[in-house]
Order: sequence, then C-alpha cells, then structure tokens
Amino acid sequence: MSVQSAINKELFIPRDERMLVAVEVSRRKRKRMSFLPTGAGGDYNTFICVSVTNTRPHQLLITKVKQFGGSSTFTKRTQWTVEKLRQVNGINPNKDCPEFDLVFDGAVDQWVASSSAEKCLFVQILYHACKTYWEGKVGSLGKVVRQRSHSAPLEVPSVASPVPAPRTLQSRRKSYVPPRQTEFINCQPKLTAEACTMNLVIFRCKVFMNRLKNRMVANKSRSPARGQPGQRVTGSTLGNVAHRMNVALGERGDKLSHAEDKTVELMHKAQQFADTAHKLALKYSK
Repeated sequence: MSVQSAINKELFIPRDERMLVAVEVSRRKRKRMSFLPTGAGGDYNTFICVSVTNTRPHQLLITKVKQFGGSSTFTKRTQWTVEKLRQVNGINPNKDCPEFDLVFDGAVDQWVASSSAEKCLFVQILYHACKTYWEGKVGSLGKVVRQRSHSAPLEVPSVASPVPAPRTLQSRRKSYVPPRQTEFINCQPKLTAEACTMNLVIFRCKVFMNRLKNRMVANKSRSPARGQPGQRVTGSTLGNVAHRMNVALGERGDKLSHAEDKTVELMHKAQQFADTAHKLALKYSK
C-alpha cells in the first residue's frame, strides 16, 4: 500500500472524506524554533493533502499531515477550508520546479516538494478542484438569490412610499457579492488554463518513476557493506539493477517529455486551425 493510500484510509475515509491528492513537502525556510512534539531529533515527514467531503454541501479541504520517525501512523495537524486559501504561488511560470507557496488567511507556508513532478501534479489537481468548487458555489448562491427574488411578494405602492417593487428587487441583486476565489499565480499554463488529461497522465508517470527510483536507491543504501565476506555478490547485483533502472527511467522520462512537447505542439496547431476556420467563416458569411 502506498503512502497516499495509507493516509486516505487512516485519516480521511473514517471522516467521510475523499482524498484527491497528497504531496510530501519540506519547509523552504525553516522556522527558528518549533513547538511541535516531534520524535527523536525532530525526524518527521510532512504531507499536504487535498480532500473533499462526501456529504452535501461538499467542502474542499487542505490538510497538513505529519508522520513522525519510527511510527507507521499519521497525525492530522492543521486543516483549512478552501475559503481560507487565498493564493497558490507556483514560483516559476517558465519551468518545472518543486517550490510553491500556499497563502491562507493570516498564514503563509513556503514548501518544497520531493520532486517537481509531484508539485505539478498537486497544483493541477488543486486548481481543477478549486475551479469546480467555486463554479458550484457561485451557481448555488446565484440560484438562491433568484429564488428569493421570485418568491418575494410584490409591494403595492402607496402614497407614503412611492418606491416601486422592481427597485427593491434591483437593490437585492446589487447587494449580492460573489465569493472571493482562490488565486493561482506564477503557475505554468499546462497546470491551469491549458491543463488536459494528457498532462495529468504524464505527471503521474513521472511521480511513479521518481518514487520507484528513490525506493531503489534506499534499498541500495540499506544493503550490507561490500567489505563483508559472502555478501559482495548481493551488493554488485543491487548496483547493476539500480544502474539498469536509472537508465530505463531516464529513457522513459525522455519519451514522456517528447510526448509532452508533441501534445503542446498539436494544441497550438489546433488553435491556429480553429482561428483560420473562424476567419474564413466570417469572410464568407458577409
């Protein structure tokens, strides 16, 4: 079972929530002192999770989860609703990087993901979740306002109050203020406006390969020393396997990057074709 599946099963499913994505992070700027009850030496892993409630009305939540050293359980530290998430800063809009910032009401968290692919996957899923949530929020609030406007009884004008009923309905509509949505800045277009299913698949493949590579490196570091008798063959075998896996991962990464470039090129060509078709349609319609 993966770490993400374990977090979802232990923390979110019992609370009737569904985890959408989780990313392992570390602070980009460490605090001078911490009041958290960490384990020996302050050894712990931090995860930022995005989840949604199964009950209506749905709530989109951002949760900070920690796993302390020597423990297989996870601890929920802080949880925010998406209404408190003011801004997501991708740091660099021109290339993949593992750094990102989350700006909440009264708090700014500066994080570094374990890889740029995991950060891109996290931002892309968070963007689409926020977009879906805010569109549903605005639609439901607008529906409530319209229902109240239609259900309000018409006021009969009198001599004392010459103000007609349509003015009352107009003032109610003007009093409606749409909610303040989460702002995404310095994020690559492929994570927001031009995000597509192909990019999501590519990021998932990159994340899987990075985790597999890290697991192989960890297994290699935990293997017995080569100087001990009777264990040289095992160390050599693990080294050869790790080398072959590195080569295979590199080739796979190059193919995925090439596929990603081709996808972007096809998207631009499709947009140019659509623009040309639109101009021809306008020309011959006159």
